[in-house]
Amino acid sequence: MLVECLQCFDGLQTELDLRAALVRITGSLEVGEIAQNLVETLSGAGFLEDENFTRMEAERRREFTEMAVREPAHAGGAYPAQPDELRQTMSRYMRGSRDAAAADGDLFAIAAPHVSPEGGWQSYRAAYRQLKPEHRQRTFAILATSHWGEPGKFGLTRKRFRTPLGEAQTDQPLTDWLAAHGGNAVEMEDYCHSFEHTVELQLIFLQHALGPDVRILPILCGPFARSSSRGGRPEDDEQVKRFMEALGELREREGDRLFWILGVDMAHMGARYQDEFTAVAGQGIMREVGERDEEAHRANRGFRRGGVLGSGARESGRRRS
Repeated sequence: MLVECLQCFDGLQTELDLRAALVRITGSLEVGEIAQNLVETLSGAGFLEDENFTRMEAERRREFTEMAVREPAHAGGAYPAQPDELRQTMSRYMRGSRDAAAADGDLFAIAAPHVSPEGGWQSYRAAYRQLKPEHRQRTFAILATSHWGEPGKFGLTRKRFRTPLGEAQTDQPLTDWLAAHGGNAVEMEDYCHSFEHTVELQLIFLQHALGPDVRILPILCGPFARSSSRGGRPEDDEQVKRFMEALGELREREGDRLFWILGVDMAHMGARYQDEFTAVAGQGIMREVGERDEEAHRANRGFRRGGVLGSGARESGRRRS
């Protein structure tokens, strides 16, 4: 009955509008207590943008900042929470990978999706089967999408990352160096790390391939909305440019001690993303979507400057890539 009243909490309607809705629903003029209980319940749970929400948010951010370890946020949802079950699942995903031809010895980066492992394990496998035991001693810089981060910001953290497979070490000296040289684009101890899935899903594959105590440099990359909305490049934003230059300098300085993992996705289409059509790979509109994705792949393989990002800027609204 009260679900209908939730539309009154849109920031435009007032308490009088809420009371009017309750009168209409209940058929009674005595709705003051019901309205008060509804407001207090929503506020207490943090669903209203009020003082209580601000207090709760500040407390959560403080708690995360003080934590030494980033706990798994998606175990038991995106992947099994029990270590043995997760190992079995990862073995199933990666089965046959060692028979595949590995990349040459100059490999310094891979790109993998950040979708649910069960939905995209073939793509994860294609990427992570390229890793060899000799890669284990490197620091793995994970450039991962930040779905909730601020535009033009890069989220860093010094925390260790725990999954059911074990605990990965964050390379604190490199994190500190980036924080010192990355400029105003750096968001240190970014709260988005506490719930974002894009680093965590790369990590379980990395741990399965090379061991639980791998060394990582987790970087959450916010959207490039300021430049892409105008059809430009991310580095047209001076803050973004400075951070990218810092990454380039870090690459030159560290050389083969670094290995890069790019957490990327292509088009997001179908009912899950509020499309009204049925999305079937290779059929109808999805044929064109596939061609656009392949165009971006070709740009990526050819290392064309601005190829992938330029395509993304042009198509992001249409394909949500």
